[in-house]
Amino acid sequence: MTDGYHLTPRHTHLRNTVRVFAETEVRPHIPELEASRSVAYDLSRQIACQGWLGVTIDPTHGGLGLGHLAKTIIIEELSRVSAAMGAMLQASQLGAAKIIHFGNDEQKQTWLPAIAAGTCLPTIAVTEPGSGSHVLGITTTAVPDGDHYLINGTKTFVGNSHIADLHGVVARTSPGTRGLSAFLVEADRPGVHLTPHQPSMGLHGFSFGEVAFDNCRIPAANRLGAEGDGLDVAYSSSVLYGRPNLAAVALGIHQATLDTTIAYTTNQHRYGKPLADLPTIKQRLGTMQSRLMTARLAAYHAAHLLDHGQPCDAELINAKLINAEFTIDSARTAMEMHAAHGLHPAQSPIERYFRDALHIFAPAGTTDIQLLRLAEHALGATQQPWSTQFNASMAGRLETSVAR
Repeated sequence: MTDGYHLTPRHTHLRNTVRVFAETEVRPHIPELEASRSVAYDLSRQIACQGWLGVTIDPTHGGLGLGHLAKTIIIEELSRVSAAMGAMLQASQLGAAKIIHFGNDEQKQTWLPAIAAGTCLPTIAVTEPGSGSHVLGITTTAVPDGDHYLINGTKTFVGNSHIADLHGVVARTSPGTRGLSAFLVEADRPGVHLTPHQPSMGLHGFSFGEVAFDNCRIPAANRLGAEGDGLDVAYSSSVLYGRPNLAAVALGIHQATLDTTIAYTTNQHRYGKPLADLPTIKQRLGTMQSRLMTARLAAYHAAHLLDHGQPCDAELINAKLINAEFTIDSARTAMEMHAAHGLHPAQSPIERYFRDALHIFAPAGTTDIQLLRLAEHALGATQQPWSTQFNASMAGRLETSVAR
């Protein structure tokens, strides 16, 4: 990496630390996870205990306080080896974000140190079977009951659903745009039910399943912010964390895809010389390299702006868009170069990268959603500057912390 990526010696050291861990502690588990397609409970906990869930949590609450660029590097390096475990860590960051930005002092003191230490794995539960990305279509309800709330409804595609200790649930407390509120719901509370894990196409080891709430009674003290803040909780978490986090997962997959393809085309021979010597193969490798460089610039630049309290909503949107699309494109290009060799997991991991890459497309907004938001930015119709509203307070701390 070069200085153009805004990296400091601390970032470089962090990358090396995560890379060694991923290679030695995560990679050996991949064959088993791919074969069983089960949730990596123990491995997820082991990763959480490294303290990386607290990368954006302030040191006063036990976190590293290193910011979003450092978070991007951690997720990228894990995802280069296992996109499933990168997804686990990125989903945990979403769960921490809601408490960082909306929690009161007591909630922060209770939950953030546990998240930073890896003893609490959090989620954010927004999406529902009948609403998808239409947040205002949420039908899960939270009805006041004395000094408690009763929560009823079902959430789907909840990242970390089956390993979580704490769910961040957005539910409807009244009609209208400001009728959504957010709550912290302990996973072991009566009335919280998990649908059995259903393996998906990719990200084997990661759980993003369904959580149902049946008259789940929680204290009013578990509400995040005021009634009516639920939309802000959902959108700010998606924009500030979801989009750059998913860009980082895609970036790790992209790097692994290129590395694997380089190795394959240099070791495989056709017509008496390596595949990589063929002009058509070189052109495809060059295209993949160009995509990766552009994607990394988009991801790192957006995270750098976010760390320094600069307006960057459009950059965050673009980072997710570019990384999702380019990673899928490069994975397909790699599959074509591997030909039949790419179809068998025993011969190459390239088909895993392709499957995993397709999982990045939908969360935090599909490509159509990202393009719509970018068009609004171009037209001057953007309404809510999430990046400046919520992250300016971190910028000052990072000026002295990250530079060391």
